[in-house]
Amino acid sequence: MPRRIHILPDSLVNQIAAGEVVERPASVVKELVENALDARATRVEVSLQNGGKTEIRVADDGLGMGREDALLSLDRHATSKIARPEDLASVTTFGFRGEALPSIAAVSRLVLETAEPGGVGTRIRVVGGRIQSVEECARQPGTTVVVRNLFFNVPARAKFLRSASTETRAATEALTNLALSNLSVAFRLESNGRVLMDLPPAPDLASRVAELWGDDVAARLVAVQAQRDGITVAGLVDRPDATLTGPRRVHFFVGGRPFRDRGLALVAERAYATTIPHGARPSLLLYIDVPPGGVDVNVHPTKAEVRFRDRLAVEAAVEAAVRAALASLDSAATLDARPPLPQLRTPRPVHTARGPSSAPSRAGAGRPGRQDAWQLAFFVPAPVAAANETVEEPGDNRDDAQAAAAPEPGMRPRPSLWQVHDTYILAETRSGLLIIDQHSAHERVLFEETMRRLTDGGAVGQRLLFPITLRLSPAEQAIIDDIQPFLARAGFEIEAFGGRTIIVHAVPQPHPHFDPERCLREMLAELATGSELTRAARNQHERIAMTFACKAAIKAGQPLSEAEMHELFDRLFATELPSHDVHGRPTIVRLSLQELERRFGRHG
Repeated sequence: MPRRIHILPDSLVNQIAAGEVVERPASVVKELVENALDARATRVEVSLQNGGKTEIRVADDGLGMGREDALLSLDRHATSKIARPEDLASVTTFGFRGEALPSIAAVSRLVLETAEPGGVGTRIRVVGGRIQSVEECARQPGTTVVVRNLFFNVPARAKFLRSASTETRAATEALTNLALSNLSVAFRLESNGRVLMDLPPAPDLASRVAELWGDDVAARLVAVQAQRDGITVAGLVDRPDATLTGPRRVHFFVGGRPFRDRGLALVAERAYATTIPHGARPSLLLYIDVPPGGVDVNVHPTKAEVRFRDRLAVEAAVEAAVRAALASLDSAATLDARPPLPQLRTPRPVHTARGPSSAPSRAGAGRPGRQDAWQLAFFVPAPVAAANETVEEPGDNRDDAQAAAAPEPGMRPRPSLWQVHDTYILAETRSGLLIIDQHSAHERVLFEETMRRLTDGGAVGQRLLFPITLRLSPAEQAIIDDIQPFLARAGFEIEAFGGRTIIVHAVPQPHPHFDPERCLREMLAELATGSELTRAARNQHERIAMTFACKAAIKAGQPLSEAEMHELFDRLFATELPSHDVHGRPTIVRLSLQELERRFGRHG
């Protein structure tokens, strides 16, 4: 019988490979810019025509290539990034497969110009994967790749491209991802001659975010910085009061490499539990560093996904890091018109094969690798203290408030607290003023105390001299049957009295003004009918604790003595998340001394 299996020609193989690597113009932009970054470029310029369908031009000032390397780069699986199978376990570059450039050349008309420092430039023209010409050219060190008529020889693929504006947005998003992970590099993006992005090298992440999306977006973020089980998590996330219910931005990076992971986004959102309204979705910019060999980046055709060796440890580290950031006073709402941008101080050393290095220079030799540049540019230098001084780290989140709550001997005495309109408490701190909503603050206190009681076995309620008799609706009766054990742990001693009537013999005593009958009636009514608060709860414990905290907390309009205010202040800052109540509203609003001075004209 005749042989039916045969080896495909290289031109067809490259077109098949291009189907995986090159999905649209944004894929070309991503691959070419990644090559530029791997070549240690300090400036990358991208130009699009017709959304990239007509032309894509990517120019960089990186190391460039000599003639032989330039020709080899157009062969499949030719790369300078790895040499042995073991190298796949510790890839520190964006590219490593040697597929991108030949795949792009197979479905376009491509011109490659490149030159090494001190060398002669090379220009190569390729049409549909076939080299048409190779010649010398005069140019500066670096590489320029021009891709024209994408999918000209694969019309079926070209039909699936979207409008020019849609393709431009996709390319912008791809470049934004790379700009966020390479702060020491300048980026410029043009579309049909119009500048869409012009980013200088950024001193820190918040500055890059401000350049991309504006100062107002950067100012509503809070810094994340933590290390757990050898895993470092750093970045910026939305303050709870700034979260929205509409679209949000989610960017994850591991070792400086962007990747997608919906599961990890859900884990980070879980850290926001009881701090944001139901349905709100925070923006997340998180950078993860794991020990060598802890991540496999060779699991997706476009390297858009990764696989962690210890997935559970990474998830735990991410959730704990975000939760710790939300526990800081920096996550509280602010009245400042120009709040300072969040900053991340120099962290503990990250896991990388290269050692710390100086900032990138324009010379080819001796420049740090891409991961080093990311590592150095991501963080701002930590302040240097004199021998007899201490440095205040931004992660020491409740410094001002806790110093006010429990001053050490020899320190200035505890500042006075003032109640305003029987609703708000004002507290002076070293950096300004805190405005505390007494109801929201007490909600947070009662919620965390009740959660501990429900988990640890409960608390004994105060016996009533005259028990309370309540007649319930059918829905409330059904609820009380389900939750009576939980109410007992919260301090309510309840006994059935026939029909739909119950007798309450003991109740918790959260404050002297507590009305147990009103609290229990409101709790049962809300649990029976449901509300945004009860729907936000993740389990029955949270549902009971949230409802009790809301109904039992000190109300707005309740006068408090100085001792009561101090007790509430101290208990609030002993909680895990003092800046946010269980509805997702702020308990604290900050007003900085700098803002006060600016408003009174003491400085600009």
